[in-house]
Amino acid sequence: MIMQFNGFSQQGLTFLQDVRIQNSKDWFDDHRHIYDDEILTPFRALVTDLTQCMMLIDPEFETRPAIGKTLSRIHRDTRFSHDKSRYRSHMWLTFKRHSKDWKDAPVYFFEIAPDFYRYGLGYYSASRQTMDVLRLLMRTEPKDFLAVAKCSKSPFELVGESYKRPLIKEQDASIANWYNRKSFAVMHTSQEMEMVFNNGLVSQLEKGFKQLAPLYHYLMRAEMIKRNPEE
Repeated sequence: MIMQFNGFSQQGLTFLQDVRIQNSKDWFDDHRHIYDDEILTPFRALVTDLTQCMMLIDPEFETRPAIGKTLSRIHRDTRFSHDKSRYRSHMWLTFKRHSKDWKDAPVYFFEIAPDFYRYGLGYYSASRQTMDVLRLLMRTEPKDFLAVAKCSKSPFELVGESYKRPLIKEQDASIANWYNRKSFAVMHTSQEMEMVFNNGLVSQLEKGFKQLAPLYHYLMRAEMIKRNPEE
């Protein structure tokens, strides 16, 4: 397969940096060609190059390289936010199944900002029901969970807000670190931006996403239990 992604450009990263400062419609309209050529175009190519790998993980993933499908919008919805900035200074792609509530769905992601990039797997904001199902699996099948959790080791780290008090006293620390999260993701964050300037990024993401596949399938198992609790 011929690769389409040749890397992001410094001009693209500078555009994202300038968005933080300018953030006006007039400025954006004047620089939209940079957004189209240096941000959207490489993002679409990156999705295309990753699609074959991601379909092997889950053939039901949405893989269309379009805004609102796999690509984020740069325009912010400011209706319910104190921050009235029109535009984001970062962009991301996701691979997930179709879901009415995308915040509560397991999702692979890659995000780029002017001074860092990160990628991984997890939830934007898991619901209490989702976390209750996952905790039930952790309690009843601790060995199976710990075997799956091994895939989230280096280069990834577990992130997400935890409850101030443990939900279960004297629980195995390796399980408790997950069990007490309100929501979670495993991600790798880097400020070594040289990687995003070439097609080596595709291989890095493929390797990382494949590494996390056991965790993805575990999360999808919890999703199926949540939807069909009597089966």
